[in-house]
Amino acid sequence: MSQKIILLADDDKDDAEMFCEAWADIDESIVCHCAENGDEALKILQSQDKIPEVVFLDLNMPIMNGWECLKQLKLDDRYKEIPVIMISTSSYKNDMDAAANLGAVCYFVKPNNFNDLKQVLRSIALNLDNGLKEPISDLENKYLHIFL
Repeated sequence: MSQKIILLADDDKDDAEMFCEAWADIDESIVCHCAENGDEALKILQSQDKIPEVVFLDLNMPIMNGWECLKQLKLDDRYKEIPVIMISTSSYKNDMDAAANLGAVCYFVKPNNFNDLKQVLRSIALNLDNGLKEPISDLENKYLHIFL
């Protein structure tokens, strides 16, 4: 079984821990790299031999927020094709629209419940090799704002 890399940038340590714990429960072949801000996420990307299957970016982080990191990813030929999913506690339509305009594949509001988070991530994990459009569309009504 080949290893799959996920990158999460989130300054909330509890959310990041829950996120990585959910990935570990879902699939042992998934390695979750965590960054506390967008700048650190870009440094992790540059230090890795393998490009992640997907990048999750929290909107509001210190040093470099999710918006700026997303812009940097989409400007870099090495990383512009990586699917980026924006995550936040915010459900503001303007944030969702901005994420779409900047090239994120979707936006979801962080679930408060660990099982809900696992359900979202499990659907994504099962389809990392097949493209994310279908599983994200299936989750749209409950958790996500879709841009694909």
